[in-house]
Amino acid sequence: MRASFRALAATACILAASVLGSMEAGAQQADAASSADDAGFRAFLASIRPRALAAGVRPSTFDSAVAGLTFNPRVIQLDRAQPGGNPNAPASAIPSFAPYKARHVDADRINRGRKRYQDLRPRLARIERETGVPESIMMAIYGHETGYGTYTGDFDLIRSLASLAYDGRRRELFTAELIATLQLLDRGIPRSRLKGSWAGATGYPQFLPSMYQRLGVDGDGDGRVDIWTSEADALASIGNYLVKAGWRPNVPWGVAVRVPPSLDRTALRPLTKSPRCPRVFDRHSRWLTMREWRALGVTVVGSPAPAEGELVTLLEPDGPNATAYLLSGNYRVILDYNCSNFYALSVGLLADEVAR
Repeated sequence: MRASFRALAATACILAASVLGSMEAGAQQADAASSADDAGFRAFLASIRPRALAAGVRPSTFDSAVAGLTFNPRVIQLDRAQPGGNPNAPASAIPSFAPYKARHVDADRINRGRKRYQDLRPRLARIERETGVPESIMMAIYGHETGYGTYTGDFDLIRSLASLAYDGRRRELFTAELIATLQLLDRGIPRSRLKGSWAGATGYPQFLPSMYQRLGVDGDGDGRVDIWTSEADALASIGNYLVKAGWRPNVPWGVAVRVPPSLDRTALRPLTKSPRCPRVFDRHSRWLTMREWRALGVTVVGSPAPAEGELVTLLEPDGPNATAYLLSGNYRVILDYNCSNFYALSVGLLADEVAR
């Protein structure tokens, strides 16, 4: 028994030593990888300095912004975890929309949206008159992006964008956004304000820095464009974004419908393939007028509905035998803000509820 015990104890010691050795080796490998990342990260930042200066960024701004900056592996993990984050991943079954809708068009978000809607209507009405974008659509985007301003993200934009650019999967996009952020520093926006999501979106509307430069507008007339603390500026900027993306006044985004089991969906497949977000647009049918859909037996069960001559597409987010939607060109404009059918549907549905 004692001999067996000693043998077991010896085996345990060997296993423990092996585990400790593996842990030490893993730690050494992690340290080496971290050092390599830091060195490569610093070299990358040095390599884009001439481009930033050529774009008008002051040398002192660039140097002070990147001094002591470190690579943030967390933003890379978050980026890779996104749907579509791995371009080599196999196409998997798309989940049902119903659970997403239950979380994002819930009673709390609707009730808070209605309250904020009433509080902001004097400003929203003016923005709607100027842009043609419904007040409720602006509020719904505001609600989806930041919970009506309650959370805007606390990632340092410069560190996040620099890390994403260095990672290389979308280097050009994030390098350009990093430089745009440095330009904002030169415009007098303090770095303490330049915080947001891990992907570089900032402020109440969650604009990327270049988007803020192009589409941010002064909604309260104080001569500044402040999407971080001014709701009027943020909402006016959202309206301006949608106008520039092609929003058409007085056209509902879409409407809920019931589809007959006999509908030949194969004959209604889209005639062209979208170069942008193909997996999103592939789920849409080809365009028919509301009148033509009614002739095929599709029944409207929601409101407001697009006009009879309006071209719309069919989307069945939960498959046959569930609520479907006929979607106008303005739905595509919402997709321009965030290319996700679930997002765009939830914005439209929340807007309808907020306006009731």
